[in-house]
Amino acid sequence: MSALLATGDRSHDHELRIRSLTAAEHRAFVSTCTEASFLQYPSWASVKDRWTSEMVGWHSDSAEPAGAALVLYRQFPGTRKYFAYLPEGPVADWADPDIDRWLRPLMAHLRRSGAFAVRIGPSPAYRRWDTARLKAATGPGRKVGDVLATEVDPLGTAVAERLRARGWRRCGGDGGGDADAQPRYVFQVPLAGRTPDELWSGLNQEWRRNVRKAQKAGVRIVIGGAAELPEFHRLLRITEERDGFRLGRSLAYYQQQYAVLNAEHPGRMKLYLAVHQGEILAAHTMISTGRRVWYQTGASADHRREVRPSNALQWKMMLDAHGLGADVHDMRGVPSTLDPDDRPFGLLRWKLGTGGQVVETLGEWETSVGGAANNTLYRAFQAYLARR
Repeated sequence: MSALLATGDRSHDHELRIRSLTAAEHRAFVSTCTEASFLQYPSWASVKDRWTSEMVGWHSDSAEPAGAALVLYRQFPGTRKYFAYLPEGPVADWADPDIDRWLRPLMAHLRRSGAFAVRIGPSPAYRRWDTARLKAATGPGRKVGDVLATEVDPLGTAVAERLRARGWRRCGGDGGGDADAQPRYVFQVPLAGRTPDELWSGLNQEWRRNVRKAQKAGVRIVIGGAAELPEFHRLLRITEERDGFRLGRSLAYYQQQYAVLNAEHPGRMKLYLAVHQGEILAAHTMISTGRRVWYQTGASADHRREVRPSNALQWKMMLDAHGLGADVHDMRGVPSTLDPDDRPFGLLRWKLGTGGQVVETLGEWETSVGGAANNTLYRAFQAYLARR
């Protein structure tokens, strides 16, 4: 049982209260929770420096927090009111059947802080699909959500029902869409209980062939540093143009992220480089928080793709994640399309080759914090977003 659930279970008979946490208190708590996202660590507030922020914790009779949240605030234009955002949070006991013990003090605190609405990202998974099932289901117009899931998470289902019953709205609806700030569908490779040989066997034949091809061609995988971030960003712009997407992140953004995450914990963010004949052909970022590891962003050049630098990079990252004792190598977002003719399908196909699973998270949920004025402002906020 995780430290989070153990703490939450002890407080079930007591009302929870919220108070501010210092960065040290917040970090100490989330570092004990294997399910906590890196987006809920104190350092993320410094990455999102255009937002104001605070860290809060739920407490019962114990001085130790039972849950925690990094809350980001963005002021709504022309008002003194704020939109509150808890990216992939809060870190709470979602298995507690009395969800109001957690939501009620949070909403009261946000109202006092001047928020008119809030968006959260509950941590439980919703549905999972194995690679073989999705590969067999590809076809024109098909979506991941059209396929019968390999597993439906009962906790995720229960949390979704409880939030709906209390008037929360799932951003993008059950169909997904692009309303979530964080990816609704992610790709995860299980590591716990597997040996490196078993991870290798889990790769499909094409992946194993490409990793061997990179090794035979002399592709070297090295860990870069802040000095290589400009080259990473240059390759990212090339990748965006080639693959038809736009993250919109500046070099300064990645430099800030690299600095603050590694200041919080050395090695929290690493830059992996694939070097061939003295040239960086691909660069991927990895973020780790103990038992969880994420492949965050990948970039590669348009030339010499035949030496398969990105496959070699991911394989090395997977092995390093395993060596760190991580339970999962989280490859972050994937598109929901299963149509081979859709341009984004190539990313999903590439990740499916690692033999992992597509996981539909609960996604992000929004609601007004209550009161006539806040309800009106929330409706205006939704109309404002729709016009952008």
